[in-house]
This record gives sequence, C-alpha cells and structure tokens, in this order.
Amino acid sequence: MIRKILFALLLLLLAIVLYFSPNFKTIAAGVAILLFGMMLLEEGFKAFTKGPLQNIIKKTTDKLYKSISAGALVTAVIQSSSLVSVIAISFISAGLISLSGGIGLIFGANIGTTATAWLIAGFGLKIEIAALAMPMLIFGFIFSFQKKPSIKGLGNVLAGLGFFFLGIHYMKEGFDVFKEYIDLSQYAVSGFLGILIYTVLGIIITTILQSSSATLALILTALSAGQIEYENALALAIGANVGTTITAVLGSLGTNIAGRRLAGAHFIFNITTGVVAAILIVPLGMLVNLLADWFHISETNFTLKLALFHTIFNFLGMLIMLPFIKKMEAFLNKFIKESKSKKVDAPIFLNPQVLKFPQTTISALINESKHLYKNSVFEIIAHAINIHKKDILSKEKLRVIIEKSNKNFETDVDKLYRYKVKSIYGEIIKYASTAQSTLILNDTQNKDLTDIKIANRKMVEIVKNSSELNRNINGMLQIDNIHLKNEYNGFRKKLIKVLRILFLFRTEEHENSEKYIKKL
Repeated sequence: MIRKILFALLLLLLAIVLYFSPNFKTIAAGVAILLFGMMLLEEGFKAFTKGPLQNIIKKTTDKLYKSISAGALVTAVIQSSSLVSVIAISFISAGLISLSGGIGLIFGANIGTTATAWLIAGFGLKIEIAALAMPMLIFGFIFSFQKKPSIKGLGNVLAGLGFFFLGIHYMKEGFDVFKEYIDLSQYAVSGFLGILIYTVLGIIITTILQSSSATLALILTALSAGQIEYENALALAIGANVGTTITAVLGSLGTNIAGRRLAGAHFIFNITTGVVAAILIVPLGMLVNLLADWFHISETNFTLKLALFHTIFNFLGMLIMLPFIKKMEAFLNKFIKESKSKKVDAPIFLNPQVLKFPQTTISALINESKHLYKNSVFEIIAHAINIHKKDILSKEKLRVIIEKSNKNFETDVDKLYRYKVKSIYGEIIKYASTAQSTLILNDTQNKDLTDIKIANRKMVEIVKNSSELNRNINGMLQIDNIHLKNEYNGFRKKLIKVLRILFLFRTEEHENSEKYIKKL
C-alpha cells in the first residue's frame, strides 16, 4: 500500500516538474529513451543466452579468476550488469554453479560495468551521436521483425544501442539548454557534507532508475554540461554503485536460498566498495590526476577522469574483498538460512528465476526431483517396509537388518504424502509444464522435461502404493506362518537392495559401482 502511494506521489511530482520545466522534459525524455534502449539491449542479448553465452558462463565459473573475468567481459560486451546478475542468480538457483562462482560473476560484473562510463565519456559525449543512432534504429527494427531468434536478437541489440545513444544525445541537449536558465553547479557542496549528500543522492537516483548505468549517463552528461562540480560527481558515482544493491536485494526476494545468498554477496561487495571509496575519495582523486597525466588525459576533461575514478574504486573494492571470499561465503551460509519448517515440504530449487533459460529450468527440476526422493520418497518407502532409513544407508548385512526390524512402524503414508510430497510434486509438474509452454526448446530439452514429469509421476505412484504395502508388511509381522514370513522378508531384502543402489547412483560415493552392486 505504501509503495503504491509513493509511486503515485512520484508520478504526480514528475508530471508537475515536466509541466513547469520544458528543459527538464528533454533530460527526462533522454533518460527514458536510454533506459528503453538498455531494456532492448538486454532483451536482444537474451536471444544469445540460450546457447553460447550460457555455456561460457557455465564453463568459466569453476575457478574464481575465470568467473571474475567472465563476469567482467560479458558485462562490458552486453552493457548490462543486471542481465549478468539475472543469469548468475538463475544458475545458482538451479544448482548449475556454486556460490563462490556466482560471487565471482558479481565481482566481475562490477568491473565490467565501468565500460559504460568509458563508452559515454570517451565516445558518446565527443561526437554527434544522434547521427550514429539513427541507422542503428533503422536496421535494428528491420532485423527485430525477423522470425529467426538470432537475427531478431541482433535487431534488438542494434535498436537498443540506437536508443541508448539517442538518450545520451537528448540528455546532453537538455543539460546544454538547461544551463542557460539555471546553473545547478552553484548548489555544489564541498567537504564531507558534500560527499555524504551526493552519495545519498546517487543512491536515490539509482533506486528510482533501477540502473547504475543510466545514473552514470546522467552524471556524465550533467558534468559535461558543467551542471555539477567534479568532486560532487565523484560522490554521485559512488552512490550509483551502492544504489544497485537495493535493486539486487529486491530482485532476490523471489529466489531461493542460493539466490538470496548471492544477493547478500552483492550487497556486501557494493557497500564495502562504496564506503572505502567515500573514505578515500581525496587520495583516490589524487591518484586519478596522476594516472590522467600518464594517459595524457586533459586536466579539464572531467568526464574521462570520472570514468577513470569509477574504474579505480571498483578494482580497489574487488582487491579488498578477494581475500575474504571464503569467509564471506561461510558468513552467508551461516546467516542466510532456509526456514526449518520449509526444508522438506517446500521446493528449494524452484523459483521464477530458473524459468528464464531452458538449461537452468531443466537443472533445477532434476535437482528438485532428487530433493523430493532424498527427503521424502526414500524415507516413505523405507518406513513402508518397516526399515529405518539409516539402516538402509548403513553397511549392515541385509539379514541383520531384517532380523532386528520385527516391530510395526506407525507410518501414516497418506499424511506423509500430503505434507512431504504433494507440494513439491505439484511445483515440479507446474514448472516443467510452464517451461514447455513458454520457453523456446529444442527436441532434446522438450523430451528431458517430459521425462522429468513421468519420473516424478512414477515416484508419486510408488508413494501411494506404499500405503497398501505397509498394511501387508504389518499384517505379516503378526502371523505365525514362517514360510509366508520368509517370502515377505525376501521381498523386503530385494527392496533394500534397490534403495541402496538408487542411493549409490545418486551420491556416486563408491568408486567401483559395478563391484559394489555385485556385492549387494
């Protein structure tokens, strides 16, 4: 309710400002066009995430340095740290990559996003960029109407870049006209108070725009037009970096525990980087001046110096956090935990994020099916034949297990199904069906999803049949017919063997599986 009221007030305030300030209208339109361009860019690159991009990220997260490099490179190329974050959260939610691999991608994405500042400062503000944007928009829209996903994706990328550059043009034009009527630089605040005020302002702007790249574009165009002081622009850039954590935290609310831990890592990294940069803003500014001389950047070229500052403090943040990644991972695992009441009867791998890509959906469904078997089906079948789960997983001989399990179990299979199986099974079927109806799948992927649904239906059938089995086993324990008891016990031994083999294949604990199965 409060969120709706705040949103309505924001719209009202924006409408009033646009009505009374035609010049601000041009700047606001530029921001809107730039954001629309970024949305198209992201949508366009999603066409490639279903193949090469997904495979690159999956294969480059086994080592920390590789995941950081991949995060930086992909973000620099596609100009969207948010898309990299989405892929990272989707992959980690589906169990395709580890938490440390996801953290590496986030670290790299923060480095890669500095390319946006260099692109705008070194290119976007130096030429008549609208002239370049127009052909991109024309060819982009022509390609975007094609049926082939890769060509359509390329069209969205071109159109996205066109709108991105066009947005910068309008923002620059708006600030150039705006300064004829009012000079915002006269409201510059120096010292610690200025750092604090403009850092908070950067956080607020990024939270509203939901994009640090858009905030940086706004800062750079305002700085280029002389509407803000260089020192205040540095603080705004720090705030823009910190502001992305709010977006990350909000985006993690619909994910599973792994996704929330990754968002926690993003929050810790950006907050730490922001605090360090704010404290060291003066010495970092001196370092920027020194490096600017080395790279022959003019002393008055504040936009390039801001891009350099943005790069330096992001690299500094990464260097500070690198030695503590393992400790950060342990901290996140310790303090961000799944509710105990939901560990068994609610899905732990399925969430809306995994439905973004076929590969993550299939992986998440397989892991959820394993979770269903391990935490529910395995135990229900074991109890149905009056055997403890721990005995099946032990190395005790089958004869010994059968001899000591001569008492009735009070097992309510129907209740166990309702509380431990039904919810997870329903979600598995729902997610698999949703993926088949909404995602672009090849024949193999479609077959995999169908096989997953069939396998889970069979598991549920086994659970339901276990109720009758349990009644028969309990009845057998009450009779004196030794021959009938031996038949039932022989059947129980066979079931224990099957359960042990299934557990063996699930965990792959034994190096020589064939030898172990023969021994059974």
